[in-house]
Amino acid sequence: MLTKKVARWIGVALVGGLLTAALAGCGGGAKQDANVIKLGANLEMTGNNATFGQSAANGAKLAIKEINAKGGINGKQLELVVADNKSEAAEAANAMQKLITQDKVVGVIAPIASSSVIAAAQVNMANKVLAISPTASNPKVTVDPATGKVRDFLFRAAFIDPFQGSVMANFAGKSLKATKAAMYIDNSSDYATGLGQFFKETFLKNGGAIVSEEAYLAKDTDFKATLTKIKAANPDVLFVPGYYQEVGMIIKQAREMGLTMPILGGDGWDSAKLPEIAGAGALNNTFFASHSSPDDNSPAIKAFVDSYKKEYGQTPDAFAALSYDATMMVIEAIKRAGGTDTTKIKDELAKTKDYQAVSGKITLNESHDAVKSAVIIEFKDGKQAFKEKVNP
Repeated sequence: MLTKKVARWIGVALVGGLLTAALAGCGGGAKQDANVIKLGANLEMTGNNATFGQSAANGAKLAIKEINAKGGINGKQLELVVADNKSEAAEAANAMQKLITQDKVVGVIAPIASSSVIAAAQVNMANKVLAISPTASNPKVTVDPATGKVRDFLFRAAFIDPFQGSVMANFAGKSLKATKAAMYIDNSSDYATGLGQFFKETFLKNGGAIVSEEAYLAKDTDFKATLTKIKAANPDVLFVPGYYQEVGMIIKQAREMGLTMPILGGDGWDSAKLPEIAGAGALNNTFFASHSSPDDNSPAIKAFVDSYKKEYGQTPDAFAALSYDATMMVIEAIKRAGGTDTTKIKDELAKTKDYQAVSGKITLNESHDAVKSAVIIEFKDGKQAFKEKVNP
């Protein structure tokens, strides 16, 4: 649920967006320099999820660099304008407003976090400029829960929580032979609460039992009292679908307290910071769902990993890969649209089918969600190792 503060920010952004839309007319096309097409990136460059945003920015920049090196689009060069939403939902609405009304972008790589995409959604809708999140996986990102209608200008390059949650629940029951699970959920996150819900539904459907359900909030640091209660419940697995900052501390404290069971999570774990926070040894016997793995043997992954390492001197994570994919999908939509009319670009993006992306083949369904495979990653002495791929 959005806070009153976030709601106020959305209201301000919506009023501004409506005014801008009225001034611009109904065509939906943003004004551009004759030789440049601008794309925006509304990302978590600072704050709790900074490593996600920085990776996503790198992926988007690499995609644009490669396209520009090939001559751009119809002789026009692409430019990426990055706005920092500071890992805050309220700031995400402000950043989206700036990119669209001041920078005049024709499409936006949307925030990583579902809550931030949802907070900024009305700005995109009012101004008729698409946003595609590389990773936001809560169903409410693309479908308005109040109306049940698809948000026309919102898309994602990632699978959604019902799929991700079921993947981890099935892995817990079938691969790990777990019959009892505990859940420790970040109640301040739409992403974490949604993922927890779908894990629970599938685990129960498969005949398992949830023996403990606990909650924490973002920026909490001491989890020992709650972990004591979880330990007493004696679960076979512990599911913690949060973001790496808190997850790292939870895993570290859990291991220190003698909780040795497998710990499972979602793609919010995928950060190089997680081993630093949790400790390499503590991460043994932990697993999480993600969108791609640099260890995958596909030619597309290998080529991307090589290019990314050459550009940035490090191995890309799934956020970099998905942002690269999202950017390339928008670029392909601009090509098919034959110009910068933002409504036409949106319409073309919605037609994406069997796109051969770095993270796997992507088709956007009627809800603007990516239908694609997931991978399960295992930590071994602090290093990620490809475990298995799960197709939709």
